[in-house]
Amino acid sequence: MEKKSKKAITKAQKAPASMMEEPEVLYNRTVRVISSVKDFTYNEFKKIAEKTPFTQSEWAAMLHVSERTLQRYAKNNSSFAPINAERFVQIIQVVNRAKKVFGSVDYFYNWIHSNPPMLEGDLSFSSLSSQDGIQKILLQIGRIEHGILA
Repeated sequence: MEKKSKKAITKAQKAPASMMEEPEVLYNRTVRVISSVKDFTYNEFKKIAEKTPFTQSEWAAMLHVSERTLQRYAKNNSSFAPINAERFVQIIQVVNRAKKVFGSVDYFYNWIHSNPPMLEGDLSFSSLSSQDGIQKILLQIGRIEHGILA
C-alpha cells in the first residue's frame, strides 16, 4: 500500500469548509478580443450600429472618441483605430448576447440604463466603456440567463 505524501494536499482541501465561492464557470463567458481589426470603416460601423438603440453620443462615449471624430469618420468613411474597432466588436458581442437573454435589444438598453444591481456593485451604461465593465455586464447577463438574479 502506498503512502500519500503531505505535498499531495491540494489548495481546495486546505480551504475552510465555510468559504463559499460562486460557480462562475457555469455562466460566465468572456469576450474574445480580435487580434487585429484592419480597415473597419464608418460604413461598416453604421450598418451594425443602426440595429442598436444607442445614440451617436453614446457610441462616442463607449468607443472613447468624440462625437466630432465620429462625424469626421462618417464624412470621409474613415477607418477606426484598431482599439476602437475592437471595443465596438466587444460591445456588439454584449448586445447580441443580451438580445438572446432579454429577447430584445431595447429591453437590454432599458436594463443597462436602469443601473441594475449586482453582487459586485451597480452596473450602469458607463460600464460599456471599459473592459472590466463589459466583463461585469456579461457576468450579470449570464447570471440572469441561468436564473441567478443577485
